Amino acid sequence: MKTMEERIPAMKTASGSIATALAPTNPWALVPPLGNLDAYISAVNRLPMLTQEEEQDYARKLKEHNDLDAAGRLVMSHLRLVVSISRQYLGYGLPHGDLIQEGNVGLMKAVKRFDPDQGVRLVSYAMHWIKAEIHEYILKNWRMVKVATTKAQRKLFFNLRSMKHDLKSDAALAEGDLAARETLTAHEIDTVAAKLNVKPEEVIEMETRLAGGDILLDPSPSDDGEQAYGPIAYLADASHEPTAMIESRQRDHLATDGIAMALEGLDERSRRIVEERWLKVNDDGSGGMTLHELAAEYGVSAERIRQIEVAAMKKMKKALAEFA
Repeated sequence: MKTMEERIPAMKTASGSIATALAPTNPWALVPPLGNLDAYISAVNRLPMLTQEEEQDYARKLKEHNDLDAAGRLVMSHLRLVVSISRQYLGYGLPHGDLIQEGNVGLMKAVKRFDPDQGVRLVSYAMHWIKAEIHEYILKNWRMVKVATTKAQRKLFFNLRSMKHDLKSDAALAEGDLAARETLTAHEIDTVAAKLNVKPEEVIEMETRLAGGDILLDPSPSDDGEQAYGPIAYLADASHEPTAMIESRQRDHLATDGIAMALEGLDERSRRIVEERWLKVNDDGSGGMTLHELAAEYGVSAERIRQIEVAAMKKMKKALAEFA
């Protein structure tokens, strides 16, 4: 009969054989086809975790021999980490599948750069790379216009909303006022700036950006056929439209040089009548002379002055047509 000391090595060998038999030869086969997110999450949560010794062994194979199978096993065993981290960013309104996909890219970058001799587990090293890829994806796709470009702005973008919520909750409990103001107070702005090591002006600017929204420059008509107005409707400057500028220049040319040339083609009396009847009249109707005043000056009837005026206008019209 075997003693306890003789049984222990045999039990270890048997358990190792069972674990080896249960481990899939191709872990990629456990991942379901694309299109079913719930099935994917369920599958990656069933993938076996690696021990520290297995992780070190696969990492060295990848580093020293560029073993892609080892890289695949490192990636597969940490896919559940990506799913867990991606859930923290669902509040930004972006598809969960896209967040997981970007996180997987970060995980693969981490596996490629992982050094097993640093004494750090891959899970700790990969978290930074996974979050960095997800952050970049959110910043590029949260709005059409990028809201955070500098380091301080990125820090505020991912922390301001949660800090603002905590500050407002504390203020509401302290003051018993559930309808607290939405914007940050001067004291709260200073508190956020001190915690994140940014300027108060940057906190105010990011709060304003997050409170705003995207506006279509040229929105399409609504479903009921009504015209939708956007900034393009009042940003356009019709006065500098090429066709309008040409027409305006032609009108100015006719109103100055054209009129002067047409008047030169009239006799002195006809020119005087046209000037007094049309060119010297103000917008309010004052100025100029009436038909009777001109008739008295030239010693003829008012009807005769009208006939001279009509003939002069016809002659000027013909001259302007040729000038144009």
